[in-house]
Amino acid sequence: MSIKIQKKIVGYEVVKEDEAAIQAETPAESGERPSAKIIRMTERVARPEGMESLEGSTYKIKTPLDDHAMYVTINDIVLNAGTEHEQRRPFEIFINSKNMDHFQWIVALTRLMSAVFRKGGDVTFLAEELQAVFDPRGGYFKPGGKFMPSIIAEIGAVIEHHLQKIGLMEKEELSEQQQLILDQKRAEAEATAQKKTAESAADSGYPASATLCNKCHTKAVVIMDNCATCLSCGYSKCG
Repeated sequence: MSIKIQKKIVGYEVVKEDEAAIQAETPAESGERPSAKIIRMTERVARPEGMESLEGSTYKIKTPLDDHAMYVTINDIVLNAGTEHEQRRPFEIFINSKNMDHFQWIVALTRLMSAVFRKGGDVTFLAEELQAVFDPRGGYFKPGGKFMPSIIAEIGAVIEHHLQKIGLMEKEELSEQQQLILDQKRAEAEATAQKKTAESAADSGYPASATLCNKCHTKAVVIMDNCATCLSCGYSKCG
């Protein structure tokens, strides 16, 4: 390799092999610090080149604490597509709501969770950590009777459901014996409720199918001649 010298040579010095090795390991005198080599514990998840869209799912969260619903969108990336090691993983998460009171922590939470997703490795701990967050003002019950200690905990429940959906987490299923016990308890509870309803109807003297009267507030409204009539006060919508 030839090098063109554009200045006048005023001196020279022969560099020995050991001195050349030391100079190669020594940082340049320009003040630039050598860049550190980053060692990753797991494979970093990156968006494939040329892929402008990702597949995902959107979940709705409606709590009794707020008039506006919250929508959680989780987009996934497919690793090793077309091979026996194909795996679907979450890549990014977005949370949208009309309530601007939550804007700051929503932005912070989504950015942190998306960064964790892209780091790779085991991300299932996010669902467990979020579901352990309690609201000091108290939680709420979802439709179906499940208690949620906070809005953050419900976001964690959504992430857990999504991870189970794509196969990163296994859904905890009851054993056959536990399911039989629950079915038995449910049947006993339903029988007790029906018995109480029948006893209440017998005590009142009105049919068990009677509904509440808007006038006398007695559960004595039945359908007679295609018209709702109260057996207690005689009130009828048909006049």
